[in-house]
Amino acid sequence: MTATKKAVKKNKAAFDKYALYSQAVQSPDEDVKFYRKIYKQIRKGKTPYVLREDFCAGGAISCEWVKLDKKNKSCGLDLDSEPMNYGREHYVSKLSADQKKRIALIKKDVLTKNLPSADIAVAVNFSYFFFKKREILKRYFENVYKSLNSNGLFVLDIFGGTQCTDAIEDRTKHKNFTYYWDQKSFDPLTNEAYFEIHFRYKGVKHEGVFSYDWRMWSIQEIRELMEEVGFQSTKVYWEGTDKNGNGNAKFTAVEKGEACLSWIAYVAGIK
Repeated sequence: MTATKKAVKKNKAAFDKYALYSQAVQSPDEDVKFYRKIYKQIRKGKTPYVLREDFCAGGAISCEWVKLDKKNKSCGLDLDSEPMNYGREHYVSKLSADQKKRIALIKKDVLTKNLPSADIAVAVNFSYFFFKKREILKRYFENVYKSLNSNGLFVLDIFGGTQCTDAIEDRTKHKNFTYYWDQKSFDPLTNEAYFEIHFRYKGVKHEGVFSYDWRMWSIQEIRELMEEVGFQSTKVYWEGTDKNGNGNAKFTAVEKGEACLSWIAYVAGIK
């Protein structure tokens, strides 16, 4: 084997799409602190102990939740075995023996009845955008509502903005790689959009590593659906901006949003 072929083989073997994704877009250690914080604010100091992570993929949030408190338990649900097996190998395996007893990653459809009960259910990374029909999303919300404990909280993230109707490729440089968020298309008749994630790693651009065929839901649609299935009220947490006008990953409760090119927020349904 030539030196060039050996180098190509080595680079290919080193490419880990889940590790790069985690570095580029996730901060589960901070996310779980935020979920606990808003729960305690809403529930006047009560502490949540059980979290369910819907569409969990590798279960990074579930792992961080059991690390946050020795009383915490978590459950991650997903239909795709590949990321779940990756999470078991790379995330769950690094937990302590006690922490491993308090976490479960389960292959299960969130549209089926009898979801595992929880104090907090989360569906993040915009995963529920996969549901394009209102009646399907409503059925999922109904399942979540029924599964939550009496003081339960349902937390979703959501994004939007005028830029989200444009075909545009956004690039972010990290220490050892470049992350690309590529919006391929948007249909104003259906609010359906198609996105891809690319990575440039060790001089090679890996195209279409992850792809997303979504419906872009609005905050108001989400709030209305939550209340239709029984949630007594909802709250919206809006991301602030840094001195350069970029998102600062700090979210505060708001009564009014801001019209801008791109925004990210959380919607919390209160049982």
